[in-house]
Amino acid sequence: MRAAVIVFPGTNADAEMVRTLRDVCGAETRVVWHTEHQLPARTDVVALPGGFSYGDYLRCGALAKASPILDAIRAHASSGGYVLGVCNGFQILTEVGLLPGALTQNAHLRFECGLVHVAVAAEGPFTPHTGEVWRLPIAHAEGRYQAPPDVLRALEDEGRVALRYVSSAGEVTDAANPNGSTASIAGIYGGPRRNIFGLMPHPERMSEPAHGGIDGRRLFDAVLSR
Repeated sequence: MRAAVIVFPGTNADAEMVRTLRDVCGAETRVVWHTEHQLPARTDVVALPGGFSYGDYLRCGALAKASPILDAIRAHASSGGYVLGVCNGFQILTEVGLLPGALTQNAHLRFECGLVHVAVAAEGPFTPHTGEVWRLPIAHAEGRYQAPPDVLRALEDEGRVALRYVSSAGEVTDAANPNGSTASIAGIYGGPRRNIFGLMPHPERMSEPAHGGIDGRRLFDAVLSR
């Protein structure tokens, strides 16, 4: 599998994403600057890593959506190619309409940085086994997932809610929801075959033993083995 990591001004989690894809999981990986108009030939997985693209001016992802590379990412996604958006990458995917809803300011108005547990709620290319509980890092001020009622119903009915914030025991509780996301949503699927995946936690920061765990690697191994 071949991967492309997209870098915008203000991206700061690209090094971890490249290391995980290339050095930990063994995928041929290229870094693509946002002003490019094409993805590398035969790209299988496009990853939009975390950070603060364009300083999060206006709102998270609002300026990044105008970058030239987004047309190539849209084409890749519409053809069934895999797209992964982590944290700021998730925010960008909602801004460009590749995923529904929006990531808004945390309900308590504070930046959240720490470890959370998420339960796999839907099977897909990145999450093949429902019921698993992963321990992953978060680092965001605008990670509260919200969407209109009809969109939320569609996500639930179609089984596109991929991850929910839970306790270490796997229970959905208010205390386990770090940002006030509706229905404790931490990640969702989109695309013609659930090939687009956005999540707020950082799997690339929990992908090898030196990180204190390898739960995040499960996501990468799942899609790269397809």
